[in-house]
Amino acid sequence: MITNQPLHRREVVKCLLAETKDLLVVSGLGSATYDCAAAGDNEKNFYLWGAMGGSVPLALGLAIAQPNKPVLVITGDGDLLMGLGALTTVGAQAPKNLAIVVLDNEIYGETGAQPTATAKGTDLNAIARACSLKVIDDVFNLGKVKELSQTLYLGKGPIFANIKVEQETPPKILPSTDGVFLKNRFRDAVLS
Repeated sequence: MITNQPLHRREVVKCLLAETKDLLVVSGLGSATYDCAAAGDNEKNFYLWGAMGGSVPLALGLAIAQPNKPVLVITGDGDLLMGLGALTTVGAQAPKNLAIVVLDNEIYGETGAQPTATAKGTDLNAIARACSLKVIDDVFNLGKVKELSQTLYLGKGPIFANIKVEQETPPKILPSTDGVFLKNRFRDAVLS
């Protein structure tokens, strides 16, 4: 019997961001931001430094403010668990242009690899489903990630995908940490 194996996070993010077109990307703190930067810095990426639990609420506001542009949030399980209540608001608002991808390695990678609740059985897919999000189950290969990347532009959200990834620490690829620069660059890209 073949078991499902976690994917490599950098390969997942590279696949998701291979064709960004007009995609607006919000990345959670730490590894998700490093992964997005490693896939290629883009003025339509908003790197959310130091706001644990804030990536989904920020992406929700962006999706509501820009209903004609696809919005993708890429974050980790720790960040999502910190702001879990935001999923209820996403479900209630139901923005068709929002997709949430969680890179779930079952640890808090930025603070010493302590296990998260997902390592102890918390089912993020079940929570998202209970919040009325469209859940994409069983993403265990890059082919499914590619399929997911193509759905980002179809306006069939809110979409939720919890992708199990390896507990690994690839080299940090740091984009700018200048919040004013990032805000202005992102705003200009969104409004142009």
